[in-house]
Amino acid sequence: MPETAAFSYPFATLQQLAEDVLKHARANGATACEVDVSEGFGQSVGVRCNEVETIEFNRDKGVGITVYAGQRKGYASTSDFSAQALRETVEAALNIARYTAVDDCAGLAEAALMAKDCPDLDLFHPWALSVEDAIDTARRCEQAAFDASPQVSNSEGASVSTQQGQFVSANSLGFMGGYPTSRHYISCSVIAGEQDAMQRDDWYTTHRDAAQLDDPQRVGRIAAERAVARLGGRKVKTGEFPVLLESPLAAGLIGSLVHAASGGALYRKSSFLLDHLGKRVMPEFVQISERPHINCGLGSASFDSDGVATRDREVVSDGILQGYFLSTYSARKLGMQTTGNAGGSHNLIVQPGAHDLDALLALMGRGLFVTELLGHGINYVTGDYSRGAAGYWVENGKIAYPVEEITIAGNLKAMLAGIVAVGRDVQVRGSKQTGSILLDRMTIAGE
Repeated sequence: MPETAAFSYPFATLQQLAEDVLKHARANGATACEVDVSEGFGQSVGVRCNEVETIEFNRDKGVGITVYAGQRKGYASTSDFSAQALRETVEAALNIARYTAVDDCAGLAEAALMAKDCPDLDLFHPWALSVEDAIDTARRCEQAAFDASPQVSNSEGASVSTQQGQFVSANSLGFMGGYPTSRHYISCSVIAGEQDAMQRDDWYTTHRDAAQLDDPQRVGRIAAERAVARLGGRKVKTGEFPVLLESPLAAGLIGSLVHAASGGALYRKSSFLLDHLGKRVMPEFVQISERPHINCGLGSASFDSDGVATRDREVVSDGILQGYFLSTYSARKLGMQTTGNAGGSHNLIVQPGAHDLDALLALMGRGLFVTELLGHGINYVTGDYSRGAAGYWVENGKIAYPVEEITIAGNLKAMLAGIVAVGRDVQVRGSKQTGSILLDRMTIAGE
């Protein structure tokens, strides 16, 4: 956004709006209430083949109100901050609550679990980026891709995005917290080759602080190198082989663990990790920690969506699953206590091993190095896993040639148990941080 852009409301106004909602809910007979007030704005610029393709501005705000009439729950939301609109939204939520079924697990978290303070986690770094500077950054990113190789023949574009927001969460137990946040992004996607022999690939960088983003020219150059490296792709013979998941894809494997260990899947009995708490799910050398209070972390938060204070904990120790991911509601359904994960996980960190990417390839010897996954063929009830893939065939610990139009298949329980090594080539792009992960074997369907 232009340098003059800022939030539309002072933070204190959001706090007052939340307070007004709680007062109105109490006055109208709600036994409990929770409210989220937020606003945000941003700018995204896209350039393709040196021409400006998109310039987008966004600015939005909203109030989400949950009320309880005993064990009945109602929810309503509005983007209108006027006093009348807030009163009407509270009343709408109460009307909904009157028609919902009684749920013994409904209600706010226990007061003792609420966050008592809100430490500054350094999550807000506004980027005073003009449209002209954003366009120039995107052009430099894309041009670096074209300059990297004469085989880069076309582009799907480079983009630069900056987003800022602030929010307040409050409830009728006296909890109120909130803070501003930011997130910025530079990406590039290019096409290499000519006529039928064409391949695309991309690369991106994201951070809360724009000063920590990768250089845009580097982003473009990596995107080009990845696209060129995929030229001449072919299938491989069907069989069982070791598989190495590149760091960003390995984070997706950890995401599958989180999904299966989340309260919603568990109380619905739709998880392959049902009744696995305290049991070994990974090899002994695997350690996974949750660290919600990392300064500037992409998954950092001092409290969850229920207002419950977040805390450091070990999710997997020596390969043993030590904790689920529970909200207040899902914990009650399971007869357990919330883990402060309403809304998701917070900075899950897989302890890196000693191997860099080259060492992981050498350790694998012969197998498939996967750099792209397609589709969503995951059954979390059984753990069955099948997805389209592309990457590189590895012989004698070295990349031999690119591979495309294949499928990798296995079972998530066996995949997690079959981790051979975790690399130290960590790409921090979200709330899950891990290096590349080497699996002992998966079925590769090719020729």
